[in-house]
Amino acid sequence: MMGHHDARATGVLRLACAAQFMVVLDVSVVNVALPSLRTDLGFDAVGLQWVVNGYALAFAGFLLLGGRLADLYGRRRVLLAGLGLFTVASLAGGLATAPGVLTAMRAVQGLGAAVLAPATLTVLTTTFGEGPARTRALAVWSAVSSAGGATGNLLGGILTDGLSWRWTLLINVPVGAIAAVAALRLLPADRPATARRALDLPGAVLATGGVTALVWGMTQAQRDGWTGPATLTGLGGGAVLLTALVLVERRPSGNPLVPPRLVRLRPVWAGNAVMLVAGACFIPMWYFLSLYMQEVLHYGALATGLGFLPHTLGGIAGARLASVLMGRFGARALIVASSLLAAAGFLWQSRIAPGDSYLVGLFGPALVMSAGMGLLSTPITTTVTSGAHPRDAGAASGLMNTTRQLGGALGLAALVTVAAAHGTGSGAALRPVFTVVAVLCVATAALACVLPSGGRAPAAVPAPSPAPADEPT
Repeated sequence: MMGHHDARATGVLRLACAAQFMVVLDVSVVNVALPSLRTDLGFDAVGLQWVVNGYALAFAGFLLLGGRLADLYGRRRVLLAGLGLFTVASLAGGLATAPGVLTAMRAVQGLGAAVLAPATLTVLTTTFGEGPARTRALAVWSAVSSAGGATGNLLGGILTDGLSWRWTLLINVPVGAIAAVAALRLLPADRPATARRALDLPGAVLATGGVTALVWGMTQAQRDGWTGPATLTGLGGGAVLLTALVLVERRPSGNPLVPPRLVRLRPVWAGNAVMLVAGACFIPMWYFLSLYMQEVLHYGALATGLGFLPHTLGGIAGARLASVLMGRFGARALIVASSLLAAAGFLWQSRIAPGDSYLVGLFGPALVMSAGMGLLSTPITTTVTSGAHPRDAGAASGLMNTTRQLGGALGLAALVTVAAAHGTGSGAALRPVFTVVAVLCVATAALACVLPSGGRAPAAVPAPSPAPADEPT
């Protein structure tokens, strides 16, 4: 690349990828360290699950708010705030000597991640204009996201076995510090405070409470079933709060957390519908395969992490190839084809037989379904963020990330119910679980047909008048 602008754009891409890698990594990096930290800090069984759930709930619950903050208060400022919160919480969690401290810091990490994840996507979509350059940038960002999810299990095993569970958190400290310095150098200064608009506090409270309640209800369904009191309370409360959010956001004045003009865009509403179903397919995969490798194949932490290497490589290869295929066939066609490819991989995985070794039962399906997942990530991300005006880029990013997390939580809760009838981590459970996931992938392909056709994203919506209020609906 040549020129100062190109060099800065490359630096911004590297910064966004590094920050996103940290966020995705910490979803799974502590999983294989749970037995060690339980022994070290004295967690009971209930408290231990909150090391994982605390991060997931805070992350999902605050994503909409985190995305909108970047639009209102400046992308550099919000990205630095997210980095700072995430890094400090990682340091405090890594040094924790009591269960309550670690659990609290995991929740603060999730909050920092909810601010950081939409910001990484926002700085990309505002640095790279719609077209091939943005597609290539999103392909790299998607590949890094895919690598982060799978690398968490491997890196967690290496750090736990070689050093201590504490380093699954402390590793974020130097990375976060370097990323913060890079952000100060690469991202333009934010606008003066007088140019900013007030945050939609009612919308922020309703969105955060509603999404958190929904995810809480879904996590309880994994343990108590769909008719358990906690499940029904979470799902019902979330539905009420999000219904209230829709009504509040339709006000003709104020500054909505999710602007109505944004969700009226076909790429946004249709793309998020596809993302919801795709999240239900892909996110639960890591959970069930990890259980299978540890409970059926009796792998340790490090071996389980190594077992995910084909998934990592397949996802990276698919994401990098996606930008080339998008230019030739268009985003919608690639989403349909990649969903069907993933369906074939999951269907193959569902044919696993008792006594199959890793090479016979897992290796081949891993390459096919992860390639499908990698190919899907770039075109769906490009589609969902296309057409939005730069002033709504953070809201679009936050909405997409929220939809993906909700889909994953819903899919995991439903599939745990399916697995429970067949022995959860057993080979017998894997067959119906991945058959259902294959069907969901086909549904993703069918749903993608409502997306705009063609290889080019639609033109961005024109900016409304300079008045701070959102236009009436």
